Amino acid sequence: MIILDIKNLTLEIESNGVLIKALDKVSLTIQENEIRALVGESGSGKSLIVRAISGALPPQWIVTADRLTWRGQNLIKMTRAQRQAIMRRDIAVIFQDPMAALDPSAKLKDQMLESVPREFIEGRYAWQRYASRLSISHKILHKVGIQHVEECINKYPHEVSADICQKFMIAMALVSQPTLLIADDPTRGMETNTKKQILALFTRLNKTRNLSILFVSHDLLAISAMAHSMTVLYCGQTVESGKMKAMRRRPLHPYTKALMDSAPSFSPDLKPKSMLVALDGTIPTLQHLPIGCRLGPRCPRAAKECVQMPTERSINQHTYRCHYPMHVEPV
Repeated sequence: MIILDIKNLTLEIESNGVLIKALDKVSLTIQENEIRALVGESGSGKSLIVRAISGALPPQWIVTADRLTWRGQNLIKMTRAQRQAIMRRDIAVIFQDPMAALDPSAKLKDQMLESVPREFIEGRYAWQRYASRLSISHKILHKVGIQHVEECINKYPHEVSADICQKFMIAMALVSQPTLLIADDPTRGMETNTKKQILALFTRLNKTRNLSILFVSHDLLAISAMAHSMTVLYCGQTVESGKMKAMRRRPLHPYTKALMDSAPSFSPDLKPKSMLVALDGTIPTLQHLPIGCRLGPRCPRAAKECVQMPTERSINQHTYRCHYPMHVEPV
């Protein structure tokens, strides 16, 4: 069953009196108990999608979509209170920058206790309810790998490392036992052992609590190990989407192929000191977007048809947008 359904999501931002499409017809679905990866270069719009789902965009930005629904409910047409109710209990978000997401004027302890849902708290008297909140907070903080809880919990965000702040963000997201967890690069900057611990926790919650996860990351090795499906984003457009195994075995879009080839872990036959595969050029700025397929100026398979926007095509639930996919010989 589909719990989050996004079809042709478009985000327009005004710049010098001109509307620029930062997201252009992005489509994405998440099933119950599914881990879907969202990948792409920096600046491709991954964090904008996360903010569009959570409703954390500035009011002057224009969001339109054929569908942006949570369990069949239209998120765009909801009131602010309805949206917040869903975000508090059903959808949890781990934002990319924990130092910016946490309140700098409140101690981590106060922010953590505030995140515990009322229905989880036991006790009749205030001191009993406080003790219950504290016990729940300590348990989830230990789960995400914070060892010296008492030492960290009584500090302000600026008094601890970014690594600890990120773990607090993860704990605050998981404490409400959400149905969907949106993790925007949650392991950035973490050491290898801690990263493995967090990813193992996500995988375990997916299996034991049927937690669906939208995992946004640059770490292709971690993504391939835990994700069931993957959506590839380039310059605000979804270029390919499908099952993880199928995309690893045979990527259809040239950009997906380039991403896979650029990761040494995906190339077991790569010789030491070999040159890695990389596309020429850089991702275009929003003010200078190419017409048609946005990968066109960098694509090794580009032709004159690429000045037209490619339509979405599908092969066995594997969708892509390309005039000359990898299984078709270019003219």
